[in-house]
Amino acid sequence: MENSSKNDDQKPTEGELPPRRLGPNFWLLMVLALVLGSVVFTSMRPGQVHVRYSFFLQELERNNIAELKTVGNEIIGVFVEKPLAPQELNKKSGELEAPTDKNGKPKTLAKKFYTRLPPALSDEARNKLFSDIAQKGIPYDDEAPADSTTMLLVVSILLPIVLIVFVWMMFRRTRDQFLGGGFLSGFSKSPAKRFEGTSQTVTFDDVAGLESVKADLEELVQFLKGPEKFERLGGRIPQGVLLMGPPGTGKTLLARAVAGEAGVPFFSVNGSEFIQMFVGVGAGRVRDLFKNAKESAPAIIFIDEMDAVGRQRGAGLGGGHDEREQTLNQILSEMDGFSQNESVIVLAATNRPDVLDPALLRPGRFDRHVTVDRPTQKGRVQMFKVHVRDVPLDDDVNIERLAHGTVGLTGADIRNIVNEAALWAARNDKTRVEMEDFEYARDKVLMGPKREEVLLDKEKERTAYHEAGHALLAWISPGPDRVHKVTVIPRGRMLGATEIVPEEDRLNITESELQNRLVCLLGGRAAELLVFNEHTAGAANDLEQATKLARRMVTQWGMSERLGPVNYKISEEDPFLGREMHQLREFSEHTMQVIDEEVAKVLHNTSDRSYQTLSDNRGSLDTLAQALIEREELGSPDIKELIGPSVHELMADSNGKPDGKPARDAVVQRDG
Repeated sequence: MENSSKNDDQKPTEGELPPRRLGPNFWLLMVLALVLGSVVFTSMRPGQVHVRYSFFLQELERNNIAELKTVGNEIIGVFVEKPLAPQELNKKSGELEAPTDKNGKPKTLAKKFYTRLPPALSDEARNKLFSDIAQKGIPYDDEAPADSTTMLLVVSILLPIVLIVFVWMMFRRTRDQFLGGGFLSGFSKSPAKRFEGTSQTVTFDDVAGLESVKADLEELVQFLKGPEKFERLGGRIPQGVLLMGPPGTGKTLLARAVAGEAGVPFFSVNGSEFIQMFVGVGAGRVRDLFKNAKESAPAIIFIDEMDAVGRQRGAGLGGGHDEREQTLNQILSEMDGFSQNESVIVLAATNRPDVLDPALLRPGRFDRHVTVDRPTQKGRVQMFKVHVRDVPLDDDVNIERLAHGTVGLTGADIRNIVNEAALWAARNDKTRVEMEDFEYARDKVLMGPKREEVLLDKEKERTAYHEAGHALLAWISPGPDRVHKVTVIPRGRMLGATEIVPEEDRLNITESELQNRLVCLLGGRAAELLVFNEHTAGAANDLEQATKLARRMVTQWGMSERLGPVNYKISEEDPFLGREMHQLREFSEHTMQVIDEEVAKVLHNTSDRSYQTLSDNRGSLDTLAQALIEREELGSPDIKELIGPSVHELMADSNGKPDGKPARDAVVQRDG
């Protein structure tokens, strides 16, 4: 990049810390230290010992004074020999004693000394003292005392000023850090992290699957590399691209891949980083972000979790947040103010497109909406191949089989499964990751880790019949669902689980298939009633899923003869609190009662059907339950060996179709 290469000689190399600049606080501390040092130094007398005036007279009589100098009322001199320290009062004994050093020898004083003339000393005594000094021939010098009034006045004025300035600077710095930046410069500075195009190591080759999504984004890369090609024919590249999809599908990875392919500066920021406590900070950071991007154009701005700052304005109970709304308004203004020659593209990612403001989604801002969905069978195979590149695999590992067993999972889930399998193999001191390690990791991710609790014999029997009811009805009921594994080992928050996966990729489902799914969901409850003649609390999750499915059949899909082909929107589905308070309901209270009756009717019919089907196949139910009690876990080959082939295999053989088509969604039936 031309812009970035201009200052390459000024930037520190990799691993080298940038030079540290001395701030104003450093120089202020230096001035304060100098002032305090000068005050302390003037009050100190290095190398001189203070002696009493009487001790001075004693040493003068002993002719132990080498030279003297008087400065006002002070006498400064030098002893001929170091005298013994004067006696001191012992507090314990109350007697005078000569002080000693650590070795017990008498303590001596330094040669240089000073003393002060007593204030009550008369002129006659003063003249006699200096006459005796002259008679003894001691070198003598008399100096006028230095005038320190100016120095003390300067120090007394300068020291409080320096202290006040220092306290003010520290208070301002603390306040600016609390507000989110330096004074007037970092206060509204953008928190976005910049990545140069040359440092981007992620490309489209590192993004497995998602071929249609990568094809849509390839156009952005071509525009950033050569915008003249599009501008020559009057074309205008989308100014904003919104990546929508469930968490973990690779939206952030795709944005980094676009920057890596285009080789341009990439500004990455999270939507929540704009929102601050004080109104106006977020808008200022948005302005700074777009300013930096325009100066580095062509460039990419990536805003992750766009729903944190782009929620609908004035939505929900109590209105909107002023800071969030001002930040959103600034984003709208910056995006709409782009011109065609600025070559700045805004990428945003969210898993909640339903809560975004309509003004943000209109053409001219986010022109293109790209859905990043869960991968298909082919995409899962490619993702496994990408994530196992650095993992030593055993010969029994089948990538196709792993992809069939991970239906409905995202790229992040697949990466987690590969990592868990590698960790489990390392824990067991293996040199290669085997297929059983992947099976363990998949069960841990889908159903949770095994619990330490051991079920009592009675609880284990009830759980076994419950799971056998789910498995048997899914085994003999025609439809897209087939049993993959049944277990009564407690995992996560459940006592047992029946793992059911569809046999093929599906984008639609019929009413009869939904009825069969409800029959399987209520199979555990029906088995408990059939065998033990009572219900347990283990069917709570089954009833929750079945009720949601039945209500959608009645209210959204028109699968009720009594209500007919009418869609009844339930206001509680609105994501904003309080929105339904000012929205008129489109149906009456009587219709709501009819909806409840129809939902109950669907569930009662399917429950009776589950009970009757299990009664007709009581022998197979007992066989599966006893096998679960003994083995605790059964796979589809084990079930086939116990009760024969499933209805799916029989239908595939009769129609001459190959078995084992790719699946779309995985359903783990959790109980307990």
